[in-house]
Order: sequence, then structure tokens, then C-alpha cells
Amino acid sequence: MTSEPRFHLYVVEDDPSLRDMLQTYFEKSGLSVTTMTNAEDMLHRLHRLRPDLIVLDVGLPGMSGLQACQKLRSEGDRIPIILLTALGEEIDRVVGLEMGADDYLGKPFSARELMARISAVLRRTNVSPGAPLAARREVVIGEYRFFPLSRSLHRGGEVRVLNTIEYALLAELTTNPNVVVSRERLLAVSHKRADSVTLRAIDAAVMRLRKVIEPDPLTPRYIQTVRGHGYMFIPAWAEHSVEPLRQGQ
Repeated sequence: MTSEPRFHLYVVEDDPSLRDMLQTYFEKSGLSVTTMTNAEDMLHRLHRLRPDLIVLDVGLPGMSGLQACQKLRSEGDRIPIILLTALGEEIDRVVGLEMGADDYLGKPFSARELMARISAVLRRTNVSPGAPLAARREVVIGEYRFFPLSRSLHRGGEVRVLNTIEYALLAELTTNPNVVVSRERLLAVSHKRADSVTLRAIDAAVMRLRKVIEPDPLTPRYIQTVRGHGYMFIPAWAEHSVEPLRQGQ
């Protein structure tokens, strides 16, 4: 984990001594670390400087770690999360995992043990430093097959290599099938932080993708709009279970 580019962690912990200890340990281990004391700050920063994994304390002031985890998952964000808690009851661990956490560690714990958990989660979720999480297998989208590793769409003998923005959007959507992904999230994974773009750029990019993969872009079957929330990918096996939405709805 010491090779470049480095993995970037958020450590969200209100105990200053524990927070500082973890930051020092992780940075000595070759990780990049951003620390904060509350979940509201974490959610605010997330779309500006996206980490590869979040270490999130359950017992935070204000919004709890469990509530923050649940909020991210309900928005379609699959960023890896490890929950920390001072409570040792089994029911708390189960609730955390049911809300979408990737792992759970009770206090007190050693930094070495947490590092091992982080390494295991990153391996299990196939995260590459700084890159969006993409499906490792091909995805069938109508007449096309999407191959994330080669960033390409295949139809018969035709191969279309996607540009960076098209790939990032399609990878994020297909990684989270039947889940609404916010436009803010799609903007974060498809553009650099220095780019001066608005959410309208996401709408335009989605429209371009629809013109490629949809039989009728004005009546999308695979990338559907969820008004006021974002976009959702409907897999081929589920296409008849969701009523298509008109473009712009």
C-alpha cells in the first residue's frame, strides 16, 4: 500500500487523541489521510475531495456515523466504509452492516488491526487509488456489452472506446444497478476537482450516452431519470419491471 498513487482515507472521529494517532499511523504506512470531527463536514467535503475509503465513528456528535452511512447508501454511493464504535453489542454490528458498512470494528482496537481491515476491504471492493469503483465483468446493455477494464462498448464486430467522462458515468451507474445515483456523485467521479463544470454537464453527458446505447434516447430503458434525485441504471434482466421515463422528466 506504499506505492504511488497512494490510497486516500477519510478518518471521521471526534476523539482528538484517537484521531491524531490514526492519522500518524496511517501516514507512516504510506496512506494519505484527511481527518474531520463530524459527519456533516464529511458529507460536505465528499464530492470535492473523494477518498478511497472512509473510517467512520458511529458515536459522532450531531449526525451519527450510522446515519451518515445510511444516507450515502440511499444516495447510491458505494464508497467503502469501516465503522468504529465504542459499543460492543452484537446488535450494533448487525445494524451497521445492514445499513451498508463494509466492515465494523469495536473499540478499543489496535491501529494495526484497523490497517488490516482497511487492506482487506480495499482488496475485496477492487478499489484502485483515486479511481471510481467499476464492475469487473462485462455488463449487458441492450445490444451492447460494456467492458469496464477496456473502457469499451461492443456490439457485434463494432467496438467503441469511451472517453473518460463517458466511462466514469457508465461505470458508476452499472456498478450500482437499480439504485439512484445523484448528479453530484456522477460529477465527482467523472470530473477533476479543478474542472469548472456544473450539474448540467452531467445531464449532457448522460444524453450523449443514451444516444449510443438506447434504442430510443427519448424513451430511455437502461439509463433512467429519477426526477429531483439523479439517474438509475436498469439492467437488461430488469428492464420490464420499471416504466421508462421520457427524456427531461
